[in-house]
Amino acid sequence: MREQPEQQAPPVQRLRVRYAKRGRLRFTSHRDFSRAFERAVARARLPVAYSSGFHPHPRISYAGASPTGAASEAEYLEIGLAHEADPQAVLATLDEALPPGLDVLEVVASPGGSLADLLEASRWRTRLPGATRAAAQDAVRRFLDVEEVLVERMTKKGMRTFDCRAAVVALRVEPGNGDECAILDMVLRHGTPSVRPDDVLAGLRTTAGLEATAAPLHERLAQGPLDRRTGTVGDPLAPNRDSA
Repeated sequence: MREQPEQQAPPVQRLRVRYAKRGRLRFTSHRDFSRAFERAVARARLPVAYSSGFHPHPRISYAGASPTGAASEAEYLEIGLAHEADPQAVLATLDEALPPGLDVLEVVASPGGSLADLLEASRWRTRLPGATRAAAQDAVRRFLDVEEVLVERMTKKGMRTFDCRAAVVALRVEPGNGDECAILDMVLRHGTPSVRPDDVLAGLRTTAGLEATAAPLHERLAQGPLDRRTGTVGDPLAPNRDSA
């Protein structure tokens, strides 16, 4: 008879981590990042808690990971520890253990509850090389004037058609920066499937023929609770600071 695996104690402390993907590291996939983070945890000698079972794994949960190729200032995860640790010390040791471009920005103690449930929307900035501001403004106006914009995307379950317009809470063209690279500022509500900036660009292309002459650059500026009155994205770690 196979022996039963040793049961692990539940985490003594849970920490919530905000990190960034910058520069060339924006091309890091979620799987690549999770491997890099687990190696960083080991190098930092953090007292990470492990799951029970025949194949224990570190108690790290990732929430709302950005698409490969997108830069971000607002990625989140939660890590369970077997012993309590100072969040600021954890921040310093983790950031040192990760490569430049994968940067730990904040670590706070978790008050409990689901981190994923707080991530209701994201704010994105998208640069469109070769697209003029005038063309982008016209495309945005036409996009917002319709109630539904269907786009297609290949998913794990095959090609899927969905409405990208329903997820757009706010969409505007940023002022300035000349007329050689339009910059879009958008707030997208999370859902299933999750609408990405590329999906909105596909919708702008469908409704108004807006095109870029080079690959667009997406950057997530914020991710968190959605204020439905103002259409803005809040800080998911604010309650943690308030309870500290």
